[in-house]
Amino acid sequence: DSLLLEAGFLAVLVAPLRLLKWRSTAWRAHDGVTFWLVRWLLFRLMFASGVVKLTSRCPTWWGLTALTYHYETQCIPTPGAWFAHQLPVWFQKFSVVATYVIEIAVPLLFFAPIRRLRLFAFYSQVLLQVLIILTGNYNFFNMLTIVLAFSLLDEEHVGRWLGRSRRRHTSTWRPSLRAVLSTLLELSTYSVLLYWSVRYFGLEINWEKRLLDSKVAFTYHEFTTWLRAVTLPLVGLGFLSLSWEILTAMYRCACVRGCFWKLWATLQWAVFTTATVGMFAISLVPFTYIDYESNGKLWPGIHKMFSAVERFQVVNSYGLFRRMTGVGGRPEVVLEGSYDKQTWTEIEFMYKPGNVSRAPPVVIPHQPRLDWQMWFAALAHHSSSPWFTSFVYRLLQGKKDVIRLVQVDESQYPFRAEPPVYIRAQLYKYWFTGSAEGSEGPTPWWRRQHVQEFFPTVSLGDPTLESLLNQHGLKDKTLLKRSTDAFLPRLLQSLRQISRPFSGPTILWSLYLVAATVCLLRALGRRPRGSVPPARHKGPRRGEPADRGGGEKNGQLRRKEAKEAEEKGEGRARGAADGHSDGPRGTKKKK
Repeated sequence: DSLLLEAGFLAVLVAPLRLLKWRSTAWRAHDGVTFWLVRWLLFRLMFASGVVKLTSRCPTWWGLTALTYHYETQCIPTPGAWFAHQLPVWFQKFSVVATYVIEIAVPLLFFAPIRRLRLFAFYSQVLLQVLIILTGNYNFFNMLTIVLAFSLLDEEHVGRWLGRSRRRHTSTWRPSLRAVLSTLLELSTYSVLLYWSVRYFGLEINWEKRLLDSKVAFTYHEFTTWLRAVTLPLVGLGFLSLSWEILTAMYRCACVRGCFWKLWATLQWAVFTTATVGMFAISLVPFTYIDYESNGKLWPGIHKMFSAVERFQVVNSYGLFRRMTGVGGRPEVVLEGSYDKQTWTEIEFMYKPGNVSRAPPVVIPHQPRLDWQMWFAALAHHSSSPWFTSFVYRLLQGKKDVIRLVQVDESQYPFRAEPPVYIRAQLYKYWFTGSAEGSEGPTPWWRRQHVQEFFPTVSLGDPTLESLLNQHGLKDKTLLKRSTDAFLPRLLQSLRQISRPFSGPTILWSLYLVAATVCLLRALGRRPRGSVPPARHKGPRRGEPADRGGGEKNGQLRRKEAKEAEEKGEGRARGAADGHSDGPRGTKKKK
């Protein structure tokens, strides 16, 4: 949510503002400046996500064994997570090394002056996000990160995807000095990345066991010393990159034709450059949270600016998977309901693990908030999640809106006819089954073990439930009366009624398909009717006339012009001959 807020605010600056040239698609002079903020956000997100894994001192990240637990202990795994969990341990450890390289080392290439290095960084980030999408349901987060990664591309590379590349590739025997130096620097960068990975992660091929050994070859003190040494220089690197974009945009403003348009472009450049520099300055405060000593060295005015806008969350600090949870097994809360306190029936959720024989779902880009929060609730005592008491209370009351958060299809809810009289919650530990495990029936995806009671048995009017509700201030209160005659509430209510039978992923993907269809129709509508796409000019083949196909009309026109010229020439010659034969009479006629 923090990333979505910051990216949404940057979209306000990046989105085109056309006050005088409406519907103009021309690239504005200052676009490179505001677009740079997207690249800076991507850098802060990825670099901090890699660094916090090591600064947290989590033993699984330092032992390179985090992924042996991650796939089964993440919030909502996918079917691909089960298969990834079956991979050998040496490959899981190598995957952690690759994650460190992509999240810590590769982001430095975001500001590289060589285009191919930025493309390498782009595809590395996209590869990581696609693998995460295949193995985990992280709502819109990974897709949004891929969108941010597009800030590493240029118009030429995107044009190749669309078949609109404008660059002419000419083959020359002697490449320019600039191309040679660029290639050497690119190869040197790849060599440094490879050497850094082999040295600091102890990569070594074990030929006897036919596997790749890896281990962290540096200490926590060495890493924090390195981090303290590079944090402020990275700020300087970002400032130099931004300064280059600002100077380039200023030069583009100077190249605009027309005095008025040049003044208008310069005014826009000044406004958006000021906004960009301000955003960059206040983002330094959350970015330097990775090293508090560097954070204290920032100018005090920057801290004051950040404090003024902190509540709006336009800039945030990031750090994904700081510590690996569920090392001893995935904790999972299982709700149970009963009418007689003797026979208990489990309440299945739509997305989170419950039934061991049910396959993990694929719900991206939907964010099932309740299932997500149930994962956090299982990590501690139920008193750490006050909302859980209210959730149980609403299920006992049979609230339809709350039941729909558990199951959209009411036929899947075991107490659809009448709310349960008693509800309790049990804590289990879940593990993925192994590929070699077999059973008589369908192979289960999970195996589980009961741990303890998570929430006591309660019913409506139970003193324990009433005490918990009063303790957390969750007793029923008088709801604010809202006007139902206004247009917006009625519109939202009708939309909810229409979408009620459908699940979240179905609604979201339907909206995406509608948007894609509209964009496709608009693209086809801009093309004039009956138009033929221009073909490349080709010379005539051997044995064929030069005019063929589209040149036939031009050939007829040239023959017609030649015939008219011949007729004019014959008319002039005939007039001259008549003048000579008439003698004086012809002279008199001329007079």
